[in-house]
Amino acid sequence: MSAQAPADVPRAPGGLRRALAVGCLIAVAGMPSGSSVADSPAPTTLRLLQMNLCNSGRASCYTGRSMARAAEVIGAERPDLVTLNEICQDDVATLERAFASVHEGASVVSAFRAAGDRPSGADTRCRNGRSYGIGVLARLTTPGTRHTVHSGIHPIQDRTDPEERSWLCVHVDGAFSVCTTHLAATSSAVALAQCGHLLDEVLPGIRRRTGYAPTVLSGDLNLRRGGDPDVRSCAPPGHASIDDGAVQHVLVSTGVTVCCTGSVGMGGATDHPGLLATLTVDAGR
Repeated sequence: MSAQAPADVPRAPGGLRRALAVGCLIAVAGMPSGSSVADSPAPTTLRLLQMNLCNSGRASCYTGRSMARAAEVIGAERPDLVTLNEICQDDVATLERAFASVHEGASVVSAFRAAGDRPSGADTRCRNGRSYGIGVLARLTTPGTRHTVHSGIHPIQDRTDPEERSWLCVHVDGAFSVCTTHLAATSSAVALAQCGHLLDEVLPGIRRRTGYAPTVLSGDLNLRRGGDPDVRSCAPPGHASIDDGAVQHVLVSTGVTVCCTGSVGMGGATDHPGLLATLTVDAGR
């Protein structure tokens, strides 16, 4: 696993700066058991794992082996948070069991959001008939901590793509907000607009309902550092971002720092490596 240092992001457009002003970004987050932010202001170290598993059964990258490999990686890396892209609804329960087994005695939560299907007006479906979309796994601060799930379909879509891209966030009271998304693959301009909608509209709305919490973005954004458009134009000023050298990214808000990142081999089971990051969350900031 090769480490790389996080990079500062350049100033974002005015609308994105307004998103920062209301204290939002995107992501996935979890908190190790017994380290309640309410009880202790000390920063908490988290391990975050992002995976795009290509498990719809319909795409050319499907191998039928990505779920088994994902469970192995969770067991080996023991992440506190996991963000999942290109999965089927029943995959969440399967990986939640693997996740819970490495955090025995801790409370874990999971969430899933299907992508929309424009032709049918229903969910996009995997080959097995289950809904297809994105997911989050997180270890809670303490048993019984209240959490809420927020999700939706981006209002901006590429009309040539039948898949309507979705977003998903988990907010844990007094600790963190955790979100993921899988942005448009058919148009980088649409992907950038979806990213802007998350920052300018979705996350400020969640904050109004739940209150501010440190937040992390983790997912397959289908945008690149140094690309045209550049993924960094989605990030608020002064924030850190890391990536896998391609389209998977972790962006962190004020109150979260990234010390390192690494690529996790998936053994050819999917067309994306796993992206592992070590985060420090300071809920007092």
